[in-house]
Amino acid sequence: QVQLVESGGGLVHPGGSLSVSCAASGFTFSSYVMRWYRQAPGKERELVARISRDGGATTYIDSVKGRFTISRDNAKSMTYLQMNSLSPEDTAVYYCNAQVFGEDYFGQGTQVTVSS
Repeated sequence: QVQLVESGGGLVHPGGSLSVSCAASGFTFSSYVMRWYRQAPGKERELVARISRDGGATTYIDSVKGRFTISRDNAKSMTYLQMNSLSPEDTAVYYCNAQVFGEDYFGQGTQVTVSS
């Protein structure tokens, strides 16, 4: 079955950096676009970044452009989100996502807290 497991969240000071990872299994990873979402307290889940199947194309929401970088390693079935210049507004639970056979799959999420 499809499984996505995020890791790497934590507490970071404003201006700091953090990288989160997602291990995928149960599907042909290299055949699917991967996405990172986040959900802040009291807010709806939002799409943050996406990466094409071969990693050659990436898109970001405006608020993270130039600060976040999404990447993937198809040999390891992993996707990553490198986050720099973090601000308290980036505090959220971060989820990776795959749409497999038309169904959305999310992991359990990893908490990222930006606070001084």
